[in-house]
Amino acid sequence: MNRVKGKVAIVTGAAGGLGRAEAILLADEGARVVVTDIDESAIEKVSAEINGRGGKCIHVKHDVAGESDWSRVIKNTLDEFERLDILVNNAGVIFYKRIEDTSLAEWRALMSVNLDGVFLGVRAAIEAMKKSGGGSIINIASVAGLIGNPDAAAYHASKGGVRSLTKAAAIECSKAGYGYNIRVNSIYPGVIDTAMADPLKQDEVKYNTALSWHPIGRFGEPDDVAYGVLYLASDESKFLTGSELVIDGGWTAR
Repeated sequence: MNRVKGKVAIVTGAAGGLGRAEAILLADEGARVVVTDIDESAIEKVSAEINGRGGKCIHVKHDVAGESDWSRVIKNTLDEFERLDILVNNAGVIFYKRIEDTSLAEWRALMSVNLDGVFLGVRAAIEAMKKSGGGSIINIASVAGLIGNPDAAAYHASKGGVRSLTKAAAIECSKAGYGYNIRVNSIYPGVIDTAMADPLKQDEVKYNTALSWHPIGRFGEPDDVAYGVLYLASDESKFLTGSELVIDGGWTAR
């Protein structure tokens, strides 16, 4: 308990299974949490759940692709909790199409959330964390940012972009850069059993293929990633920046 006691965290995309698990665990471990999502009714329920467990949480409707939305989230966070120590850039979307069937509009819509949203979050968090004396930014990427698979090229490209952005931001924020005392790391989940995995489970062949990617023999659970977030958010990881935490059931060990 209390691994992040006294810290203030923002978790984006917290209405979904993964973001919800991350926010609840951070709150259980002592953080005051701001949960955000484009689905206001869902995020309100997550906030109420955390407060009902004895945590301290507020919710903010938030389109991560919008600059003004990020300004509002940061303002609400500082107004309520007076500081920012942790940002979890968790919000993300996916679609499955061949490259030749993917329109430019579809490509840009996915990039606006998965890559633009992370950039905007990192930029906003740096400004807030500089005032707090430092912090930890955690970008949720994907195994798709490390390897290739058919039918999801836009998603793979976005997560590869998150990987490189994380490393560049880590250097800028380190003593070797501008000395902000902000650590920036990324997490690479395999398939996690959330709504994002539902399209895979609707087809027995696709499901068994995806399952076979994981030598451990199952899809991940939201808590598998949430504990990685907790580690990177806590002072236990004080010597990590620009690192890649792969939580993939052995997928990339093949």
